[in-house]
Amino acid sequence: MKNMNKNTHNSRLMMKLFTYIIALGGFLFGYDTGVINGALAFMSLKDQLNLNAGTQGIVSSALVLGGVLGAISSGRIADRIGRRALLRWIAILFTAATIVCAWAPGIGILICGRFVLGIAVGAVSGLSPMYLSEISTPEKIDRNVNRNAIAIVLGQLVAFTVNAFLGNIWGDWHAIWRVMMLMAALPAILMWVGSYQIPDSPKWQLLHGKETGAKTSFEKLGFSSDLMQENVAVVQKGLQENKVKKNVPLRRILRNKPLLFVFIAGISIALIQQISGVNTVMYYGTVVLEDVGLSRGSSLYGNILIGSVSFLASIVGTRLIATHNHRNILLVGIFGNVVFLGILSLILQLHLLPTAWLNVAVLIFLTLFLASHQGIVSPATWLMMSEIFPLPVKARFMAFATATTWLTNFVISLIYPTLIAMFGSALTFMIFSLTNVFSIFLTLFLIKPAKIQAAKHAPIK
Repeated sequence: MKNMNKNTHNSRLMMKLFTYIIALGGFLFGYDTGVINGALAFMSLKDQLNLNAGTQGIVSSALVLGGVLGAISSGRIADRIGRRALLRWIAILFTAATIVCAWAPGIGILICGRFVLGIAVGAVSGLSPMYLSEISTPEKIDRNVNRNAIAIVLGQLVAFTVNAFLGNIWGDWHAIWRVMMLMAALPAILMWVGSYQIPDSPKWQLLHGKETGAKTSFEKLGFSSDLMQENVAVVQKGLQENKVKKNVPLRRILRNKPLLFVFIAGISIALIQQISGVNTVMYYGTVVLEDVGLSRGSSLYGNILIGSVSFLASIVGTRLIATHNHRNILLVGIFGNVVFLGILSLILQLHLLPTAWLNVAVLIFLTLFLASHQGIVSPATWLMMSEIFPLPVKARFMAFATATTWLTNFVISLIYPTLIAMFGSALTFMIFSLTNVFSIFLTLFLIKPAKIQAAKHAPIK
């Protein structure tokens, strides 16, 4: 009995270790998208890269454009070589691209480095939650996938903290932005080393006829014998019904009405996550805070406050999501976005507060908006995307959904500096408040839990 309990305890510890290694992908996602927030102010200086509003948008959005390519290509690659092998290659790509960005002598090489870094970020953004869902027992799927969502926000918080620490202590050395970027190489190397310790997805192994390897992976992951046999039977039954093992033509999938519905639902979830405007604050938060009157040093510290509250909100929010209807909790988060961005816009438009109080109010409502999005909307959308797609098409549908996320992100991050220059912060925040209203309608009319559940079991004819 003691040996059985010891084995169970060891399996749980190993499972936690595996999930933390995979969630390093989410951490790198967060750090590399957040680090530009503080680094941009330094690299824009005349003695560095001398960026204007247009080139700031290009440097920021280059990563996001790479994210589109990484996300759209990751599904087929993950299906072909496996989840673990792809994670390992992504870690190598992260490390190499990070070094190029930190070394870049000019804007051209920096943009190229950011684009390649974006390929890694885009690929891991879909791979990590999918990998985590496939190695988890049913009762732990929500918790394990949410670890990746928390890791994203933690990565952003660490980026903000590193930016503030380096920027305020060594801010007179304008090349400090290179150190800010280089710090991301450490978790990338750790993820590469850790990838040799984790098992591959047993469900991917079953899809490729590797039943012996799948059973070994199930055992290593702590699946009971009954649960292991249940998973083997479900996958084999699905393969037999669909008479396909790996590559289902996309046109065949899209002629299937239930699968087409779930495909559209996944794209809608991806849109909801990005049209909130959250990444305008993630990428340009320092610029926004400076625009309303804060000094550069205060803006960097303000980002730490925003990131800290977002991180705490993500911990609380992921626990709420695990115990409540995912669609309903998503609606609550989107409604919070509408309210907080709307109030923020009114505060900036009405000019009723003196400068000191205005700065405080802006910080408060930016923080509340990010807490709502990072604590509820973002983890809910990543979790829903990881669980709604049927296994035979999961990797490719996840790739399309994450590619939509990155493409929308690219468009918004590219035009945001121009929006601020043309309309100012107040009207821009009101625009994003209205896009969140649109997200409420998307959720109500296109995300139907009953139809999604039916599609998961629909034969691919």
